[in-house]
Amino acid sequence: MVHRQLPPETNAFVGRAAECEELLRALAEHRLVTVAGPGGVGKTRLARRAGALVDEKAHRDGVRWADLGHLQGDRLLVATVSDAVDLSHHTPRMPADTLCAWLARQETLLVLDSCEHLVAPCAALVADLLTACPGLTVLVTSRQPLGLPGEHVLDLAPLPPGGPDAAELFRRRTGTALGTALPDTAAAAVGAVCRRLEGIPLAIELAAAQVPRFGVDGVRDRLAARFEVLESDDPARPLRHRTLRTAVGWSHELCEPAERLLWARLSVFRGPFDAGAAAEVCSGGPLDTAAVPAVLAGLVAKSVLRGEGVRLRMLDTVREYGAMWLDELGERHAVADRHAARCLRLARRAHAQWLGPSQAEWYARIAAAHTDLCTALDHLLATDPERALELAGTVGFFWACCGHLPETRHFVETALARSPGPGPHRARALWALGVALTLQGEYGPARLRSEECTRAARLAGDREDRLDAAYLAGLLALLTGEPETARREVDAAVEAAGTAGDAAAGTAGDAAPGGDAGADTGALVRCLLVRVFALTASGRLDEAREEATGLRERCAALGESWTRAYLNYQLALITLLTGDPGAAARHARSMLIGKRGLGDGFGVALGLDVLAAALAAMGEGRHAALVSGTSETYWLAAGHPQRGTPELAPLREECERRARTEAGDDAYDAAFAEGAAGVPSAGLAAALRMASAV
Repeated sequence: MVHRQLPPETNAFVGRAAECEELLRALAEHRLVTVAGPGGVGKTRLARRAGALVDEKAHRDGVRWADLGHLQGDRLLVATVSDAVDLSHHTPRMPADTLCAWLARQETLLVLDSCEHLVAPCAALVADLLTACPGLTVLVTSRQPLGLPGEHVLDLAPLPPGGPDAAELFRRRTGTALGTALPDTAAAAVGAVCRRLEGIPLAIELAAAQVPRFGVDGVRDRLAARFEVLESDDPARPLRHRTLRTAVGWSHELCEPAERLLWARLSVFRGPFDAGAAAEVCSGGPLDTAAVPAVLAGLVAKSVLRGEGVRLRMLDTVREYGAMWLDELGERHAVADRHAARCLRLARRAHAQWLGPSQAEWYARIAAAHTDLCTALDHLLATDPERALELAGTVGFFWACCGHLPETRHFVETALARSPGPGPHRARALWALGVALTLQGEYGPARLRSEECTRAARLAGDREDRLDAAYLAGLLALLTGEPETARREVDAAVEAAGTAGDAAAGTAGDAAPGGDAGADTGALVRCLLVRVFALTASGRLDEAREEATGLRERCAALGESWTRAYLNYQLALITLLTGDPGAAARHARSMLIGKRGLGDGFGVALGLDVLAAALAAMGEGRHAALVSGTSETYWLAAGHPQRGTPELAPLREECERRARTEAGDDAYDAAFAEGAAGVPSAGLAAALRMASAV
């Protein structure tokens, strides 16, 4: 079964049978197909339907969807496409090069939706992808073609105004609004409405939403009066453009004052949002917070907003109209400030609750808010660089753990450049940047940032900052083959934290490296984790096992997942090295479950490596090869070959030697290829089943 990563279909697909067949034929014959047409004509809906119906055999690696409508420039274009194809990008290479390398061996249909505001950069990216990736097919939706050689353009016209599809769309949407079907006697009025609206689907849906208020005849008559001035309304504009703009404007006029105000303010959201976010950002003045849910419901009923589960979204055309009115109200800057403030509060809460039972939930919430966090950072970089520094540093570790390393680097580096002086948020921002550089293998620049972070933390005198600075220094030392240096770095920081008398952090207790060193915090447990890694790498396996077990119990009591998963990984290594591969496989399974829940692809790749080694040590050569092949897909998604601490290289070599000896070279190669060719998530699920059977 082909994996189809498509947006949800929020209501029934109506008509377009001929266009859908034509698009499917084009995708079978051409590598670049663009569905072009004016706003509101249904380009996205048609592309989504084609993605659901496209031939599985032609696109064995699936259908991937990248929504580009929320981008305000091309800076995050490659990162957005990379996210869509599950490329976590832990590499300092040029992002486009990494994306090309990731897709080069795939047979994927990549849908780039809403490219009209990024035609030139999209054209450049698509040209590179099609050159480097012979199995790739690209489907674009845009108000204008990309203009590339070999591009097949399907010009999508509105529905035939007097045809059955336009009438059926109006009836379907009216039935949803009324809760009952229109009578047959309404056919003439329905036809008149669809003809008046030129068959433009979005305009028809907006008009249908007014039927509960005016009836079909009332909608027809009011549209007729409204459109009497259309012919003289900017005749330089194409008629269809004027028709849609008039239909949107009519819907705007028919909204209540509170609905019009909320419509304008909601245009600040570039991605989906929920009622809580809307109330937090958009209330104020005549719009009371308590009234926001009811006003949102009114906008949904009028088809201004569309539901995506518990979240809501505004179509680009509708958002553009709302943004115009926000400018007219003179509120753009104030609403953008409130939006950024909400994002900053979200990031602070996520950071404060990192060490606890809601950790996985916060990773998911930060991931879901990615678009709006980027929007907020763009705004703050222009208006308040110090708050931009705080926001970038606070979300940086979440992003780095889930593969958003280019965004982390860009925003933190820009914020540091625009806020160069000392301040309370500098150390954390340097820490986030140092972690991102380290995970990309840029150890030289990472070391410079680590040293800056240490100085900034000492200057600020913050206990958490000092511990995180030590964590970064220790992580660098581990990955560059200096485990004793890593241990000394974190031991000194933990001891200092336990004796510094920081009352706010609660520093009573044993200050020894394995002791309490004050209240448990995220920075503290990360330092203690580095200590476990260092003991294992130094061959002090009994000490490493004891400390890993104790720290894992502390994390379990706290409900923490990220550190606990890495402790399970360490216990898997320790038990494997001490001759108990069965226990190693069980620890690896626990580690993989934890990392899968957090969306940490880098961690999953490490866990699969150690699971494969455990299976090979148990004589399960073919299973080890399958898991190694799946691991290869995760490492490719990270953008570079296998990584980790230096002592893992001989472990991987021994794993392959044992597995080949047990299974035979031909069987090993076939199983490895099978694992590497599969869908990564399916391969991970199979690996977990193998581990549970041990």
